[in-house]
Amino acid sequence: MTDELFVTDAYRHTFEAVVTDVDPEGRSVALNRTVFYPGGGGQPHDTGSLQWGDGRADVTRARRQEGRLWHSVADDQPLPSPGTEVSGTIDWDRRHLLMRTHTALHILCGVIWQDFRVAVTGGNMEPGTGRLDFELPEMSAELGRRLEQRINQEIQRARDIAVEFVDRAEADADPALIRTRANLIPAVIDPLRVIDIRGLDRQADGGTHVASTAEVGVVEVTGTQSKGRANKRVRIAVGDAQPQ
Repeated sequence: MTDELFVTDAYRHTFEAVVTDVDPEGRSVALNRTVFYPGGGGQPHDTGSLQWGDGRADVTRARRQEGRLWHSVADDQPLPSPGTEVSGTIDWDRRHLLMRTHTALHILCGVIWQDFRVAVTGGNMEPGTGRLDFELPEMSAELGRRLEQRINQEIQRARDIAVEFVDRAEADADPALIRTRANLIPAVIDPLRVIDIRGLDRQADGGTHVASTAEVGVVEVTGTQSKGRANKRVRIAVGDAQPQ
């Protein structure tokens, strides 16, 4: 098993670990602990590097398999041997922008839930951009403008954001905690990790987030689109706040 340090500390971007297994054909190594997020819930995996002794390798991908996190190494670079002590570093600028983007999407989700009480039907993100699909009957450019205003109001309120852990039975009984139309979280996951944007949004989530909505920056709704009956898409972009 790999100790996933990002679960409780999204701001940690360096760590020390030991190589527990190596897959030469797959060009990847498993570690006993890591800050590399393996991707999931629409959030891409982290990238970065590992260093040991006189060796160094770029990590191009992280993935979870049977409780272990595997770190893919560039083809032309060395693999550390099992038992090797390594120092890991993620691409912090990329991770932090993903954290801001992910939180911005949760703010959007919270605003939609407050006003319409509808489920999420899909979503995805890249550093600085993202989209969510909702079970909304209608969508318009005017609604997009109102959503943009509401999102940025919530950012300016500087709401605290906390990580919590909730019993699975409690989460399954609360439709606000698992917001997707289909509950895709395996039943064996108990307790569930919950991201709580104080006073706005509280839902199960495995990704990384900033500690306050104020850290998101400025959000622009870049597009709205109907993807079919009761399936409406909102696209956003995250930018830096202008200095006061």
